[in-house]
Amino acid sequence: MSVIVIEFITLDGIVSDPDGSAGTPLGGWAFRYGPEAVAGDKFRLGSALDEGVLLLGRATWQLFSRIWPGRDDPFAARMNAVPKLVASRSLHDTDMPAWANSRLLDGDLVDAVKHERRDVVVTGSLSVVDRLGAAGLIDEYRLLTFPTVLGTGRRLFPADGPHTELECLAADRAGAALLTRYRRAAGRELAPARDGLRAPREEKLP
Repeated sequence: MSVIVIEFITLDGIVSDPDGSAGTPLGGWAFRYGPEAVAGDKFRLGSALDEGVLLLGRATWQLFSRIWPGRDDPFAARMNAVPKLVASRSLHDTDMPAWANSRLLDGDLVDAVKHERRDVVVTGSLSVVDRLGAAGLIDEYRLLTFPTVLGTGRRLFPADGPHTELECLAADRAGAALLTRYRRAAGRELAPARDGLRAPREEKLP
Protein backbone atom coordinates (compact mmCIF):
# COMPACT_ATOMS: atom_id res chain seq x y z
CA MET A 1 0.00 0.00 0.00
CA SER A 2 1.19 3.50 -0.85
CA VAL A 3 -0.17 6.92 0.02
CA ILE A 4 0.03 9.13 -3.07
CA VAL A 5 -0.62 12.88 -2.93
CA ILE A 6 -1.51 14.59 -6.21
CA GLU A 7 -1.62 18.37 -6.51
CA PHE A 8 -1.60 21.22 -9.01
CA ILE A 9 1.21 23.54 -7.90
CA THR A 10 2.89 26.79 -8.99
CA LEU A 11 6.60 27.42 -9.34
CA ASP A 12 6.63 29.06 -5.91
CA GLY A 13 4.87 26.12 -4.27
CA ILE A 14 1.29 27.45 -4.06
CA VAL A 15 -1.49 24.85 -4.25
CA SER A 16 -4.55 26.86 -3.23
CA ASP A 17 -7.48 27.51 -5.60
CA PRO A 18 -6.02 26.12 -8.85
CA ASP A 19 -9.47 26.01 -10.49
CA GLY A 20 -10.85 29.29 -9.14
CA SER A 21 -13.71 27.63 -7.23
CA ALA A 22 -12.67 29.34 -3.98
CA GLY A 23 -13.02 32.76 -5.59
CA THR A 24 -9.59 34.06 -4.55
CA PRO A 25 -8.19 37.02 -6.54
CA LEU A 26 -5.55 34.89 -8.30
CA GLY A 27 -7.55 31.66 -8.39
CA GLY A 28 -7.93 29.53 -11.51
CA TRP A 29 -4.23 29.67 -12.38
CA ALA A 30 -3.96 26.00 -13.45
CA PHE A 31 -7.00 26.12 -15.74
CA ARG A 32 -5.82 29.15 -17.70
CA TYR A 33 -3.53 26.87 -19.70
CA GLY A 34 -6.33 24.86 -21.28
CA PRO A 35 -7.45 21.23 -21.02
CA GLU A 36 -4.19 19.75 -22.30
CA ALA A 37 -2.61 20.27 -18.88
CA VAL A 38 -5.53 19.35 -16.62
CA ALA A 39 -8.00 17.01 -18.36
CA GLY A 40 -8.10 13.23 -17.92
CA ASP A 41 -5.58 11.20 -15.95
CA LYS A 42 -2.84 13.82 -16.07
CA PHE A 43 -1.27 12.44 -12.90
CA ARG A 44 -0.81 9.03 -14.57
CA LEU A 45 -2.41 7.17 -11.69
CA GLY A 46 -3.25 4.10 -13.73
CA SER A 47 -4.04 1.12 -11.50
CA ALA A 48 -3.78 3.26 -8.35
CA LEU A 49 -7.05 4.88 -9.36
CA ASP A 50 -8.73 1.70 -10.61
CA GLU A 51 -7.74 -0.53 -7.69
CA GLY A 52 -7.10 1.98 -4.88
CA VAL A 53 -9.20 4.45 -2.94
CA LEU A 54 -9.54 8.24 -2.99
CA LEU A 55 -9.15 10.06 0.33
CA LEU A 56 -10.70 13.51 0.42
CA GLY A 57 -11.30 16.26 2.92
CA ARG A 58 -14.70 17.88 3.28
CA ALA A 59 -14.18 20.89 0.99
CA THR A 60 -12.60 18.88 -1.83
CA TRP A 61 -15.28 16.18 -1.62
CA GLN A 62 -18.08 18.74 -1.73
CA LEU A 63 -16.52 20.42 -4.77
CA PHE A 64 -15.98 17.14 -6.60
CA SER A 65 -19.46 15.85 -5.73
CA ARG A 66 -20.88 18.78 -7.70
CA ILE A 67 -18.58 18.22 -10.68
CA TRP A 68 -17.97 14.54 -11.41
CA PRO A 69 -21.42 12.89 -11.18
CA GLY A 70 -22.67 14.99 -14.12
CA ARG A 71 -19.86 13.96 -16.46
CA ASP A 72 -19.83 10.87 -18.68
CA ASP A 73 -16.36 10.81 -20.28
CA PRO A 74 -14.09 7.78 -19.61
CA PHE A 75 -12.03 9.48 -16.90
CA ALA A 76 -15.17 10.73 -15.14
CA ALA A 77 -16.46 7.16 -15.15
CA ARG A 78 -13.29 6.07 -13.31
CA MET A 79 -13.60 8.92 -10.81
CA ASN A 80 -17.23 8.06 -10.12
CA ALA A 81 -16.47 4.35 -9.74
CA VAL A 82 -13.47 4.55 -7.41
CA PRO A 83 -14.19 4.06 -3.67
CA LYS A 84 -13.98 7.37 -1.83
CA LEU A 85 -13.20 7.94 1.85
CA VAL A 86 -14.23 11.33 3.22
CA ALA A 87 -12.50 12.83 6.26
CA SER A 88 -15.00 15.20 7.82
CA ARG A 89 -16.59 15.95 11.19
CA SER A 90 -19.41 18.06 9.74
CA LEU A 91 -20.72 15.87 6.91
CA HIS A 92 -23.13 13.01 7.58
CA ASP A 93 -23.88 9.62 6.05
CA THR A 94 -26.95 11.15 4.45
CA ASP A 95 -24.67 13.47 2.41
CA MET A 96 -22.70 10.63 0.83
CA PRO A 97 -25.18 9.64 -1.93
CA ALA A 98 -24.32 12.95 -3.64
CA TRP A 99 -21.32 11.15 -5.15
CA ALA A 100 -21.38 7.41 -5.80
CA ASN A 101 -19.15 5.10 -3.76
CA SER A 102 -18.45 7.68 -1.05
CA ARG A 103 -18.43 6.96 2.67
CA LEU A 104 -17.36 8.84 5.74
CA LEU A 105 -14.10 7.78 7.31
CA ASP A 106 -14.59 5.94 10.60
CA GLY A 107 -12.42 6.94 13.55
CA ASP A 108 -9.05 8.63 13.39
CA LEU A 109 -7.67 9.64 9.99
CA VAL A 110 -4.11 8.48 10.65
CA ASP A 111 -5.19 5.13 12.08
CA ALA A 112 -7.54 4.51 9.16
CA VAL A 113 -4.77 5.13 6.63
CA LYS A 114 -2.35 2.91 8.52
CA HIS A 115 -4.81 0.02 8.29
CA GLU A 116 -5.83 0.58 4.66
CA ARG A 117 -4.64 -2.20 2.35
CA ARG A 118 -5.30 -0.42 -0.93
CA ASP A 119 -3.29 2.43 -2.44
CA VAL A 120 -4.60 5.73 -1.08
CA VAL A 121 -4.75 8.71 -3.44
CA VAL A 122 -5.19 12.14 -1.85
CA THR A 123 -6.13 15.02 -4.14
CA GLY A 124 -6.42 18.60 -2.91
CA SER A 125 -7.54 18.18 0.71
CA LEU A 126 -4.67 20.14 2.24
CA SER A 127 -5.73 19.53 5.84
CA VAL A 128 -5.60 15.78 5.15
CA VAL A 129 -2.19 16.15 3.50
CA ASP A 130 -0.91 18.06 6.53
CA ARG A 131 -2.07 15.35 8.94
CA LEU A 132 -0.60 12.51 6.91
CA GLY A 133 2.65 14.39 6.30
CA ALA A 134 3.10 15.11 10.01
CA ALA A 135 2.58 11.39 10.69
CA GLY A 136 5.16 10.40 8.06
CA LEU A 137 2.60 8.47 6.02
CA ILE A 138 3.00 10.05 2.57
CA ASP A 139 4.98 7.78 0.27
CA GLU A 140 4.72 9.68 -2.98
CA TYR A 141 3.95 13.10 -4.43
CA ARG A 142 2.82 13.58 -8.01
CA LEU A 143 2.87 17.27 -8.81
CA LEU A 144 1.75 19.18 -11.91
CA THR A 145 3.86 22.33 -11.78
CA PHE A 146 2.61 25.31 -13.77
CA PRO A 147 4.84 28.18 -14.99
CA THR A 148 3.16 30.65 -12.65
CA VAL A 149 4.48 32.57 -9.64
CA LEU A 150 1.65 33.78 -7.39
CA GLY A 151 3.63 35.19 -4.50
CA THR A 152 0.84 34.47 -2.04
CA GLY A 153 -1.41 31.57 -1.11
CA ARG A 154 -1.33 28.19 0.62
CA ARG A 155 1.91 26.28 0.09
CA LEU A 156 2.09 22.50 -0.11
CA PHE A 157 5.17 22.44 2.12
CA PRO A 158 4.81 25.06 4.87
CA ALA A 159 7.85 26.68 6.43
CA ASP A 160 7.29 24.87 9.73
CA GLY A 161 6.57 21.47 8.16
CA PRO A 162 8.48 18.25 8.87
CA HIS A 163 11.83 17.51 7.25
CA THR A 164 11.43 14.96 4.45
CA GLU A 165 13.94 13.47 2.01
CA LEU A 166 12.49 12.74 -1.43
CA GLU A 167 13.78 11.05 -4.55
CA CYS A 168 12.72 12.32 -7.98
CA LEU A 169 11.62 9.25 -9.93
CA ALA A 170 10.21 10.77 -13.10
CA ALA A 171 9.49 14.00 -14.94
CA ASP A 172 7.43 14.57 -18.04
CA ARG A 173 5.78 17.50 -19.76
CA ALA A 174 1.98 17.73 -19.72
CA GLY A 175 0.91 20.63 -21.89
CA ALA A 176 2.20 23.82 -20.29
CA ALA A 177 2.88 21.99 -17.00
CA LEU A 178 5.56 19.60 -15.79
CA LEU A 179 4.49 16.38 -14.11
CA THR A 180 7.02 15.20 -11.54
CA ARG A 181 6.93 12.16 -9.32
CA TYR A 182 8.72 12.13 -5.96
CA ARG A 183 8.89 9.23 -3.54
CA ARG A 184 10.06 9.22 0.06
CA ALA A 185 13.67 8.05 0.09
CA ALA A 186 14.47 7.26 3.73
CA GLY A 187 13.85 3.63 4.57
CA ARG A 188 11.98 2.95 1.36
CA GLU A 189 12.78 0.83 -1.66
CA LEU A 190 12.32 3.07 -4.68
CA ALA A 191 9.93 1.84 -7.34
CA PRO A 192 10.81 2.21 -11.04
CA ALA A 193 9.05 4.86 -13.09
CA ARG A 194 5.81 3.61 -14.63
CA ASP A 195 2.45 4.64 -16.06
CA GLY A 196 4.11 6.45 -18.95
CA LEU A 197 6.35 8.73 -16.91
CA ARG A 198 9.93 9.00 -18.09
CA ALA A 199 12.67 8.78 -15.50
CA PRO A 200 14.90 11.86 -15.59
CA ARG A 201 18.16 11.38 -17.44
CA GLU A 202 21.39 11.76 -15.55
CA GLU A 203 23.44 14.67 -16.86
CA LYS A 204 27.18 14.22 -17.14
CA LEU A 205 29.43 17.05 -16.13
CA PRO A 206 31.77 18.30 -18.86
